[in-house]
Amino acid sequence: MPKRLDVKGNIIGSGDGWIYDWLGMEYTSPKKVNAALREANGEDIDVYINSPGGDVFAGSEIYTALREYPGKVRIKIVGIAASAASVVAQAGESEISPTGMFMIHNVKTETRGDYNDMFHSGETLLSANQGIINAYLEKTGMSPEKLQELMDQETYMSAQQAVELGFVDKVMFSDSSTTLINSASGMIPEKTIKKLRNLIKNPDHDDMDFLMQKNKAAARLRLFNLKGERR
Repeated sequence: MPKRLDVKGNIIGSGDGWIYDWLGMEYTSPKKVNAALREANGEDIDVYINSPGGDVFAGSEIYTALREYPGKVRIKIVGIAASAASVVAQAGESEISPTGMFMIHNVKTETRGDYNDMFHSGETLLSANQGIINAYLEKTGMSPEKLQELMDQETYMSAQQAVELGFVDKVMFSDSSTTLINSASGMIPEKTIKKLRNLIKNPDHDDMDFLMQKNKAAARLRLFNLKGERR
């Protein structure tokens, strides 16, 4: 049975953990995560996420620790994975509750000083944004420009939207990890197109479940065309 690791409450630097402990507040820090990973000792782990995010560098350290972990890492978003927590959610095979949410935005900070300080802070924030984009880019296959646009808009996603955009692999309790046809527009999601291309290039690939989804999608698309619903 997989070991459980919770990413709950604010994501904070390890040095601030004692303050949260003293106040009795829930939090996640790299120190807590690394201790849990050592205890798991290479066994598979399930990471349960319900966090509004927090410190971007603490989030980066947790993401890296999970990526380096030798056992299988499964991410389960049971509430919200926002901000730094959304980066942590990119560290493994993932699923999200039908009632869950996913949010990405630009890195934020507070700065005082003259114009040099402001320019320096802006450059630092852009560099931090790029680090976050690297995690999203590998998971979604989306272009850096599109990811930056979503971050600029502080984008909140439902469970279905997070899966359609590729940030999460599947919605919990559903039969399939990928929606082959978007029922609203009749369009095939980019992630599905990539999977189909890979399947065509590798005909020996044994994925009967996906082939069944493909046949269902083709029939569904024909129905859209017959009804004139595809836009």
